[in-house]
Amino acid sequence: MSVPSENVKAVAATIQPDFAAIKTKQQATWSSGDYAVIGSRLQIVGEHLAEAADVRANERVLDVAAGNGNATLAAARRFARVTSTDYVDTLLQKGAVRAAADGLDVAFEVADAEALPYENDSFDVVLSTFGVMFTPEPSKAASEMKRVVRSGGRIGLANWTPDGFIGQLFKVIGKHVPPPAGIESPARWGTEARITQLFEDQASQIRCEPRIYNFRYASPAHWLDIFRRYYGPTHKAFGTLDTDGQANLARDITQLLETMNIGGDGSLVVPSEYLEIVITKR
Repeated sequence: MSVPSENVKAVAATIQPDFAAIKTKQQATWSSGDYAVIGSRLQIVGEHLAEAADVRANERVLDVAAGNGNATLAAARRFARVTSTDYVDTLLQKGAVRAAADGLDVAFEVADAEALPYENDSFDVVLSTFGVMFTPEPSKAASEMKRVVRSGGRIGLANWTPDGFIGQLFKVIGKHVPPPAGIESPARWGTEARITQLFEDQASQIRCEPRIYNFRYASPAHWLDIFRRYYGPTHKAFGTLDTDGQANLARDITQLLETMNIGGDGSLVVPSEYLEIVITKR
């Protein structure tokens, strides 16, 4: 007996992604490679964000999905009282080493961005650089950030845009290794429209400014080697493919790098757009 097509569509529409399984896979992805090798080169983004969010001495600051601590260190350098969180403990350990080397006093705690273990109104500022944008349930993550920041406090985010280099990279990877069904692109966090949807209910002001981070490497081959070994999403993508698939993915990424390179034949300089966001809570 055949099932009417409209019934099939109705059943499909009710199927929800297994967010717990997806989160477990994501955690494994970000635990693979060594993101700290990539992340430490993005420090300038954390400094810009700390300035944009007007981080001040003695303010209570939470860095969500902190990785190895770029926004963490930037806030601590401004004498804020910083708590740095991530669900990958090894990345927090790398952040702690960096903080100790700079003589900065920071608390490092394992925490899930979608279920932060803090009381309401616990922080003056909440920050995230290229971190919270990768949560599988954006509304949960946004709600948690809004919950833990006080009225009049700020939420500062740096998120890759869909049309920038990293946004394009994810599209290339997705053609070879499709993302989980039902999960929206993390690059939507890099659009003012999506940020407005997530935060306008508790915002007195939302400021969004496009910025550029330049990836500076010796060559496309150099960039690909580093990201293939150390950046979780590319590391995992190559690991899931056979030899031919790996060669095809490497070819397409190299083509993207060459197309966007403004550094000439002797080096690689690839501008990557991101959205710098500061939300003031009502």
